[in-house]
Amino acid sequence: MTSNQSNTSNTSKTEKPLAVLWSCELNAQQTTQKFEITDDELCEHQLALKTICLGVGAKDELNIVEIVPEDESAPVPIATLQLSIMPMTIICGIELTPPVTFRLKSGSGPVYVTGQNMILEDYSWNEADDEEEEEEEEEEEETPPKPAKRPASTKKAGLSKKKRVEAEKTEEDSEEEMPVKKGKDTSKVKKAAGKK
Repeated sequence: MTSNQSNTSNTSKTEKPLAVLWSCELNAQQTTQKFEITDDELCEHQLALKTICLGVGAKDELNIVEIVPEDESAPVPIATLQLSIMPMTIICGIELTPPVTFRLKSGSGPVYVTGQNMILEDYSWNEADDEEEEEEEEEEEETPPKPAKRPASTKKAGLSKKKRVEAEKTEEDSEEEMPVKKGKDTSKVKKAAGKK
């Protein structure tokens, strides 16, 4: 069994899952390879396929790679490769839960299947983490959030200012429309006459 695993990225438990590179070789001597996890009960695993390609020394023949289901239902072909037509294919969107068996249905290979083993750790059993989460929730309850200040509505202020400017203009216009009388002011004359 030619299976390679290497650590490609370490991540924290709250961010992304741990991704481990996985690959296998299918050829005339070894037509099946199985991706399985036997000793890890605390983590969930998924295999995200990336590429399937022909290796050095492959003949110009049709090589068909398929997935053989565990329930012994019909196999599912996932790649058909030929050296002169299509020596490699990129796989997107196929994520498989182990155990998964790959089989070289036809051809002599070598065919390389590569993917990422996505490891999702299960932290529900870790009591220390549960206590930390409870402490954070208690701190959030003790300090109530401050009410946010609402900015003054610029639309209302703009309208009232606009109305004031228009009112001032109408007052100026009304003063200009009234003719100024030349001569004596009759109101003053009447008051002065009333005093005598």
